[in-house]
Amino acid sequence: MHSDYYIEVECLQKNPGKQVICGDVFMSEKIKEEGRTLLVLSDGLGSGVKANVLGTLTASMVLNYMRVNKDIRKAAEVIMKTLPICSKRKASYSTFTIVDIECDGETRIIRYDSPECLVLRGLDVFQPQCEELSLEGANNSGKSLFSYRFRAEKEDRIVFCSDGVTNSGMGTKRFPFGWGQENLNEFVRGMIRRQPYLSAKQLGRAVVDRAVANYGAVPKDDTSCAVVYLREPRDLLLCTGPPYSKSKDTQLAKRVSEFKGKKIACGGTTASILSREFGEELKIDLNITDSELPPVSYLKGLDLLTEGILTLGKVQRLLKTYNQNTVLHQGPADQIVKLLLESDRIEIIIGTKINVAHQDPNLPVELEIRRTVVKNIAMLLEEKFLKDVDLSYI
Repeated sequence: MHSDYYIEVECLQKNPGKQVICGDVFMSEKIKEEGRTLLVLSDGLGSGVKANVLGTLTASMVLNYMRVNKDIRKAAEVIMKTLPICSKRKASYSTFTIVDIECDGETRIIRYDSPECLVLRGLDVFQPQCEELSLEGANNSGKSLFSYRFRAEKEDRIVFCSDGVTNSGMGTKRFPFGWGQENLNEFVRGMIRRQPYLSAKQLGRAVVDRAVANYGAVPKDDTSCAVVYLREPRDLLLCTGPPYSKSKDTQLAKRVSEFKGKKIACGGTTASILSREFGEELKIDLNITDSELPPVSYLKGLDLLTEGILTLGKVQRLLKTYNQNTVLHQGPADQIVKLLLESDRIEIIIGTKINVAHQDPNLPVELEIRRTVVKNIAMLLEEKFLKDVDLSYI
């Protein structure tokens, strides 16, 4: 985990025409033990299912090789041999861009036949040291990888995309040879000049939307833009369930009150404890915003207060199915998901006292359900959304 900055990562995509599957594939992974972030964007030959298969194979193999620090040149040679041959084009082909960020900020970018990466330090284009690596083998004659190394700093941004972005508008009067790398760079710099703290998601969306507009509203190629933004972390605390011992109630309340960041509490007993320890009145909102769940409550010192296990169960389902087209509403679970996704470092406190009103004395199911649901939420936040999550029990 990086103490002074958080690595925000987003990839936005648009399929060409009526294609339902994107031929560009983006994969990411945080290796928690090493404090390392791995990202891959692969563009398979063609579009649709075949391109997606090529892109998925490439991205998966690249991640596996990078995870164990294999020589990337040898990895690329193996990948090129492994990809299936297209029956029409008689070729196996997939481009890729890799971003590998170490715990100390040491960053390596590896590019194979994809558009150049844009590294911004503030508004200035930063040019990392570049090394060309020639591939060996009969199938790789004349092919090269480009490897870049630099030490990333807070407020740096890395923007990389598929050629659906740089080639957008090709053949039009305005961009007869495509939008191009230079126009992309100036567009990104202009966005950041106007909005210095623009999120990775907002910037990626702006680039993809502009590329689609260059095409005349209907893209002719898979269009993807990935953005990495090293910025000030946003912290959030979520607590659920009462402590095992009543003597720990004050400790829980102190941890919540002293936390610097957004605060969520889930569960009626948890709410009662915090209300008593804070010396603040608990207010219940009778407006139903989700027919499946009890309404939210209000307590001074908290950003959100909801019911417990039912709401957390829905949070888990929403996170599991979430994608770039998901629309979140105003229900309690939706509000929790919004706050979780807006945050970077998430601390979760799980109370371990059994609710005697609901438990079987021989099988403390309620506690196990809560633990399991919260663990699943933490896993989704870490693996799917690359959040830094810390679980503790009280």
